[in-house]
Amino acid sequence: MKHMLLVRIALFTLLIVSFMLSVSIGSTHIALSDIWSAVFSYSDSKLHSIILSIRIPRALEAAVIGASLGAAGALMQAVTRNPLASPSIFGINAGASAAVVFLTVMFPAAAIPQVTMGAAFAGGTMAAVIVYAIASVFSEHSRDISFALVGVVIQAILASITQMLLIFHEESTETILFWLSGSLAGSSWDKLNFLLPVSLAGLLFAFALGGTASVLSLGDDISQGLGQKVWLSRVLIGVTVVALAGASVSAAGPIGFIGLMVPHMIRYVMGVDYRTVIPYSAVLGAVLLLLADIASRFVYYPYQTPVGVVTAFIGTPFFIYLARRRKEGSAS
Repeated sequence: MKHMLLVRIALFTLLIVSFMLSVSIGSTHIALSDIWSAVFSYSDSKLHSIILSIRIPRALEAAVIGASLGAAGALMQAVTRNPLASPSIFGINAGASAAVVFLTVMFPAAAIPQVTMGAAFAGGTMAAVIVYAIASVFSEHSRDISFALVGVVIQAILASITQMLLIFHEESTETILFWLSGSLAGSSWDKLNFLLPVSLAGLLFAFALGGTASVLSLGDDISQGLGQKVWLSRVLIGVTVVALAGASVSAAGPIGFIGLMVPHMIRYVMGVDYRTVIPYSAVLGAVLLLLADIASRFVYYPYQTPVGVVTAFIGTPFFIYLARRRKEGSAS
């Protein structure tokens, strides 16, 4: 119990510290005292305007998106019993991205936040259904790897469709390519007004589904024996995952690997009960994306690098390690 308490305190301390560093660090360094005065005694100065209109919205967006992706990844790994599962690996991010790009280049007048979020949800749902339907054909013994392989293939196909759309609409290419790399640039309170309700509702549903996810992670036969309505549970979890991932993609583009890495780290230190894994995956997801966003500001200083580049740089070796470990475990 003491160990768990220390881990919880450490996670929330990291969250607060990383949030404050995200607001403080950038092309212009801002002291913590200035952040405090901007929040509690605002004056119409340039520094306070930067803090309240740029830095704090960006840090909030990073925290909310990181939490959404962390919780979504934990839910996916529970329901599929697949340690390689995440919104990016299973093609959900790619489906949401393709739908948003299609809407943006074909119907630019309709690309308002509400419609964009709906398109992301529809695209993510389509990709998830396709991946699940194809992977389900394989035998249960090889299904964990087949999910990942089918997800990578569907992701590649959707990425090709996205590139084709951009080729035929070159006037939109520069802005969309930056967004497709996963970027928190352009964060604002207006964007948060649409992101926060969907993401917070999705997170609450994810936390409430923790017990269901724990039962599903034991396998279909045991779940049914314990009275679980497996298909209904899968649908509820699937809708929650797509909502979390779709909202994140519509706001900042496809940011990969947060949902893959975070649940593994939490299970390693806090056990396999998803009533604990899901909420703390959300906390650690927020921390990692905040830190990745800070790091992205120094890759090509003083210019901004998409945060998705940083998460991919960290996450790709992690994915290869998991795949190799899974293969070695199956072979033995």
